[in-house]
Order: sequence, then C-alpha cells, then structure tokens
Amino acid sequence: MNVFSAIFLGLIQGLTEFLPISSSAHVQIAQQLLGLDRSMTAPELTAFIATIQLGTEFAVLIFFWKDIVRIVRAWSKGLFSSAERKNPDAKLGWLIIVGSLPVVVIGLAFKDAIEGTLRILWIIGVTLVVFGLIQAWADKVAKPRLEIKDLTTSHGLAYGLGQALAVIPGVSRSGGTITVGLLLGYSRAAAARYSFLLAIPAVLASGFYEFYKTYADLSSADLVATVVATIVSFVTGFLVIGYLLKYLTKGSFLPFVIWRVAVGGLLLVGLSTGVLVA
Repeated sequence: MNVFSAIFLGLIQGLTEFLPISSSAHVQIAQQLLGLDRSMTAPELTAFIATIQLGTEFAVLIFFWKDIVRIVRAWSKGLFSSAERKNPDAKLGWLIIVGSLPVVVIGLAFKDAIEGTLRILWIIGVTLVVFGLIQAWADKVAKPRLEIKDLTTSHGLAYGLGQALAVIPGVSRSGGTITVGLLLGYSRAAAARYSFLLAIPAVLASGFYEFYKTYADLSSADLVATVVATIVSFVTGFLVIGYLLKYLTKGSFLPFVIWRVAVGGLLLVGLSTGVLVA
C-alpha cells in the first residue's frame, strides 16, 4: 500500500466513523476502488482496517477524557460504596458495560458471516439505503425529551442492540445507536454522546484483538502505511466529533440520509450495470 492510499483511507475512516453513514461501508468501497482487495491479502487488509479504527477510537478517548476519568472514578468507588452507586456517573459506567454486551454476543455468534458473507458491495448498497430511510423516519417521529442522566438499564440494552446492528456494513455504529436513542426520546446530542462513549469498549477490544492476530501479516511498507493512516484517522476523527456534537444540537439527520441513499443507490446502479464488481 502506498502513502496516498493510506492517507485517503485514513481520511475516509476519520470522516465516516462518527457520522451516521457507516465507516465500514465507506472503507470497504474505497479499498475496492483502490484495488487493495487484489494487491493485499485478506489478513493484511483486516490488520490495516482494525488498526485505523483504533485511531478514531483514540480520538474519542482524548475528546471525552475528562468524562471518561470521571465515569471510571465514580464507577470504581461505587464498587465499594452504596452511597457512591447513586452517583449518575457510576450508573453511566454500568450502563456502558451493559450496553456493550449485545455487540459482544452478536459479534462472537456471527463472526464468520461478519468477516465474509456480509462484506459484499450488494449488501452494503442495500443497507446504506434502507437504514438511511430508517434514520430519516426516526428523526422525523422523534420527540426528544430525555438526556443522558435519564438513561435506564433497558434503554442501555436498547442502545446496545442498535450498536450491534453495526456489525452489518452499511448500518453505522453511530447511526444505529443514535436512531435507537431518538426513538426512545433522547435528544440528538445526548444520543450521539452516549453512542461515542458506548463504542469505546467494543471498538478498542475488537481493534486490539484483530491487530494482535494479524499485524504479523503486514509487510514493513504496509506497517508504515498503517501508521500514517491511523494518525490521519485520529486527527480527522477528533475534528469530526466536535463538529457532529455541535451540529446535532440544532441540525437534523437529513444531510446524512441524502448522502447514504445517494452512495447506496450509485453503488447498486454500478453493480447492476457491471461498472463495479461485487
């Protein structure tokens, strides 16, 4: 992989990880357009993608560092003090753990399908369009009245199921969780904030695991490209988080829905006409 491809894919990962348009779909499309599926082996691509995802997740860690420290501290104290368990941050710590369970169970149960069958352009095109329309519907019917402090265990699990849907390329981790949040009555900004915090355990665990399994498959040149792409995804992702949280205080999902439907539609047309090969 050359440096241009690395920078391009790092930008794609950083721009799309937090926007509700599916980073896995866009990275998959980009790598096939660049021909990387022909020039790199499957283990090499897996190692590369797992690592650049860590770049965007480190962006979450830095952006929400104060929140994370506060939550971890309150949760830890709550293990030994009943009074501390009433702290909203201690409760949020447990809800992040509870909300992470569905993606772990589903990820392990359908691991082979997730890494193989589901990662074809036909499925990505359909899910981009279908879940884009679902997002539009949820945004239209939502009646925001709740904030993060109002989270309950059942809502935490519901968010977790929304995140688990993102194992299907084209759904979007942030899109799935934010959509669930809107349907539950949370504000767009609150749903997005919890979505980012909820993703931390799952993405870091899966990213480090996949990298550990496959990094030996990367050549020295690919390792350099991977580092470059990870740095680019980190910087880009950090900027996107701030933009999205600010935008969602007043803006709607409409621009993201239009983008999803347009990309998914073009992808399906390209596949139908033979311009693209699944």
